Amino acid sequence: MVTVWSRESWRSKTALQQPQYGDAAAVAAVEGDLAAKPPLVFAAEARALHAQLAEVAEGRAFLLQGGDCAESFADFSANSIRDTFKVLMQMAIVLTYAGRMPVVKVARMAGQFAKPRSADTEVRDGRELPSYRGDIINGAEFSAAAREPDPQRMLQAYHQSTSTLNLVRAFASGGLADLHQVNQWNLSFLDGNPLRERYQALAHSIHDALAFMEVCGINSANTPTLRETYLYTSHEALLLNYEEALTRQDHLTGDFYDCSAHMLWIGERTRHLDGAHVEFFRGLNNPIGVKVGPSMQGDELLALIDALNPHNIPGRLTLITRMGADTLGEHLPALARRVQSEGRSVVWSCDPMHGNTVKAGNGYKTRSFDRILAEIRQFFSALRAEGAHPGGMHLEMTGQHVTECTGGAYRLSESDLAKCYQTQCDPRLNADQVLELAFCVADFLREEGPAAP
Repeated sequence: MVTVWSRESWRSKTALQQPQYGDAAAVAAVEGDLAAKPPLVFAAEARALHAQLAEVAEGRAFLLQGGDCAESFADFSANSIRDTFKVLMQMAIVLTYAGRMPVVKVARMAGQFAKPRSADTEVRDGRELPSYRGDIINGAEFSAAAREPDPQRMLQAYHQSTSTLNLVRAFASGGLADLHQVNQWNLSFLDGNPLRERYQALAHSIHDALAFMEVCGINSANTPTLRETYLYTSHEALLLNYEEALTRQDHLTGDFYDCSAHMLWIGERTRHLDGAHVEFFRGLNNPIGVKVGPSMQGDELLALIDALNPHNIPGRLTLITRMGADTLGEHLPALARRVQSEGRSVVWSCDPMHGNTVKAGNGYKTRSFDRILAEIRQFFSALRAEGAHPGGMHLEMTGQHVTECTGGAYRLSESDLAKCYQTQCDPRLNADQVLELAFCVADFLREEGPAAP
């Protein structure tokens, strides 16, 4: 029996991966403060994203979702936001041209502050402290003071998200998204790339297409779509106190939206049917996602789909597979076959990062570019074999030149990791690796034309 939903109905369920705050009154005060603040995003924006994701669900568009594994208070800067924005735009133009379909751009940004952990505590040199759960909850420094959950951090996350959104909106409408400029960045990327000959034909084709439009009188000055874009925001809605406080009832429709981001997703560790996260998500009207790991069974997935998208609305629900290059081929086909046979409308997206994480011999946590690419290739093949649309990819990435993942054209090795390993949580693809990945995925997209209208 389905119970009546409210913003706070999740509190009657088991909520996993939540911090243990020491002062309930302080938490309530912060929640009240957040509830009185302006929304970070608006319901109409979330509805616009929903409409675009419906096109993805129908096979007429592709979802590109990416950004930091976890945003940081200390490393917050305009330059890092700009660099991630730039590389997302670079990827998008390559995928749009190759796939002959629109690319829906969604950043893991302006809210990706909380991280699930495999254990509640961490031990170093015989000392045990609470695990670091992301800057919205506690600090990464291994000290008792830093690891104590602090509700005031929710307010800092809100204000940083506000600043991030202001910058993203300015970049999107202020000329940084101009297709001519973005493709020039791609051509510059090719200049020094060891595999430039493999990718330059596509990049030069885009350049020629833009030049042809210019001759025809279609340019950035008279065609806003060539110089402006929209980058939506998303994060894992893990910390439910924060998410509830930023949930608003739309005055036009009466529907509820979590106005902390345009799109939210439930992680692999919190997707339990009878849990607090599914309870909270089922009442939201944002586009939502759920991570699907190799342990997922067909009956469980169908039940989860029906709980989160009972009216089978296209674009409402994105299934984000995270299985690993060694296991996706074994598990995904049966799940896709079941979803297809039951007539459920979903967006299929591939997270090739989490299932391919290993610890290097020198102690660094890392991921292999080759294994990431292999999982995406298998994702495309498995879904096409079942008559489903491989609709997107979901990446932990940065626009900066870090050394956290091995491989790629520059052949980063385990010995290179120490040169610029900056992540506080999981290893990210750097700017060169992620753009190289876009050119590779472009090949997969060219194998499948857009769906018929």
